[in-house]
Amino acid sequence: MHWHLLGAGNLGTLAAFYFGQAGFAVRLAGRSATRRRLTLPDGTVHDLQLAGDDNAPITHLVLATKAAQSLGALAPLRARLNADTTLIRLQNGLGSLDGLPAPSPHIIEAIANSGAWREALPGGGEHVHLAAQNPTLFGDGHSTPPDWFAPLARHWPQLHWRTDIHLQQWLKLSVNAIINPLTALHDCDNGALLTDTALHPRLHALAAEVDQVASQLLPDWPGDTAGRALALAHATAANTSSMRADVRAGRVTEIDFINGYLLREAARLGIALPGQARLIAEVGALAPR
Repeated sequence: MHWHLLGAGNLGTLAAFYFGQAGFAVRLAGRSATRRRLTLPDGTVHDLQLAGDDNAPITHLVLATKAAQSLGALAPLRARLNADTTLIRLQNGLGSLDGLPAPSPHIIEAIANSGAWREALPGGGEHVHLAAQNPTLFGDGHSTPPDWFAPLARHWPQLHWRTDIHLQQWLKLSVNAIINPLTALHDCDNGALLTDTALHPRLHALAAEVDQVASQLLPDWPGDTAGRALALAHATAANTSSMRADVRAGRVTEIDFINGYLLREAARLGIALPGQARLIAEVGALAPR
């Protein structure tokens, strides 16, 4: 068994490393070979030479592009995918594969909670720094993981199979819909959401909108999005959110698949979210969409 990788940024590089450690061959999809360097939190450094595309049928694919790039990046590969293809969607946000033409691959959702940043390597390629190794969750709604999961989990620290992956996605989306856009808008580290009390009324109002929608969609929704967002801001106080990093770099953000997804689900339920709509417009004015 070998895997193709679409998107060789922070998450893609991490996936390529751990799949390789588990003994799986990994090659890039739709591009030529490149190199990556990965520094783990313990300081160990690994140099990766990622093989280029072989143009063969794709049986197993890790999709690790930015959410907004998903359909466009997959389009040239459609003839190589089929209903038997396994696709791991390793991305922030939800809804990035809505509208994917049939036949749809078997999709396994993945939630990465590890923090990473990258810089250019002299002579080409990129150096990914994994700042913190946190749990990574895989799941497709079934209780039994596929055969390849066990060997992968032996090499990927804190990798877990979750039958409640949809709830876990919403738990992450809910705090990302608060922390990411507010830190991007105010150009601040996550910890500023704790220390700048002027931001608290807006944070709580946005969180209440999230809970209003999520409680309608998920019967076991725990609520208290504000409390969970503040707890995460405390735990990651010195971190820069991915959305803040994207705004600073002039890149397309993932707000349409975090707050935008929330807004689309609210509209389907007939719920107005004026705070979220305003936030999307404000962040959209700072970066391309």
